[in-house]
Amino acid sequence: MRFDRLTAHAAAPRPAGVGGNDWEDREMLRQAALLTRDLHRPRPAIYWTDCFGSAAIGYAAMVGTMLSKSWLVGVPLALLSVLALYRAALFIHEITHLDHARLPGFRVAWNLLVGMPLLLPSFLYEGIHAVHHSRVHYGTAGDPEYLPLARMRPWTLPLFLLAALFMPLLLFARFGVLGPISWFVPPLRRLLVARLSALEVNPAYVRPTPSGRFAQRWRWQEAGTSIVAVAILSALALGILPLDFFAIYCAIVAGVALLNQTRTLVAHLWENEGEQLSITRQYLDSTNVAPAFPGALWAPVGLRFHALHHLLPRLPYHGLAEAHRRISAALPAGSAYGGANYPSLRILLRRLIAGTMSAR
Repeated sequence: MRFDRLTAHAAAPRPAGVGGNDWEDREMLRQAALLTRDLHRPRPAIYWTDCFGSAAIGYAAMVGTMLSKSWLVGVPLALLSVLALYRAALFIHEITHLDHARLPGFRVAWNLLVGMPLLLPSFLYEGIHAVHHSRVHYGTAGDPEYLPLARMRPWTLPLFLLAALFMPLLLFARFGVLGPISWFVPPLRRLLVARLSALEVNPAYVRPTPSGRFAQRWRWQEAGTSIVAVAILSALALGILPLDFFAIYCAIVAGVALLNQTRTLVAHLWENEGEQLSITRQYLDSTNVAPAFPGALWAPVGLRFHALHHLLPRLPYHGLAEAHRRISAALPAGSAYGGANYPSLRILLRRLIAGTMSAR
């Protein structure tokens, strides 16, 4: 992102919380760009080791859960599997922002070893997340990853979390049943692409038909995921895969989805009601939760610095903590940067719940 272009015509700096939706804190944007120039190169050893090491731990713990004869062993292994696979799965977010020329083969490997086995191929998020980062679309009705949750009724939050528990069954229906059929039924195919092919928050979002090289990636990723889903369902139907093993797999995937839904609830303040926002306002509607513990468990892969990520969307996850340290030290107390920093998950959840309780 070229902050010099964004800030050349911006208003003069002023304290956080002052000004309209088009206000920019020019000094914050300038310092964010200048102080992090050396942090933008992804480090392959970190990406490959972290992602696939986490995946290996997660799968091993899942198998251990399936083979365990004791709840005292099985439950801790299941929790370990959820946390490790959650971390590996969240690299889908990095895939949407990476310069893949600097990390060749990573997207293919992630889909083969993480995305397809968990029925979460990267095409479900690629393209979708770019719209969320758009200055034109962020927080509007055209943003697939935004709803004004803080302005909605209290029952929307438990419903939002409850949906995660049904995610494994929805994914099996999408890739194991509807997907293969849709290749022979064009109307179903159009519906599937438009309404059932995105990891989204906004249920009204209609996904456009893919084209070009992205359409090619979509096809092989979907085909591979459907093969996995059909194989699992067939093995279950034929008695090859025990029902309790299948239930454990679904429970772990649901746990991953539930953790992600909880993290999503505090990634933003969810207070915008359709207005276009400046980069600074997008930042202030997002959150940083700097403490590494327990933040690295519920918001791994740099996502505890979600507001900073909206300032520097191309910054690799392993550079966000250092970027936060540098920017925090460089900017004065009146900067907007401090306005997005929060001490804990609990405080953000309380704020969100309070917002829904006061909704009319």
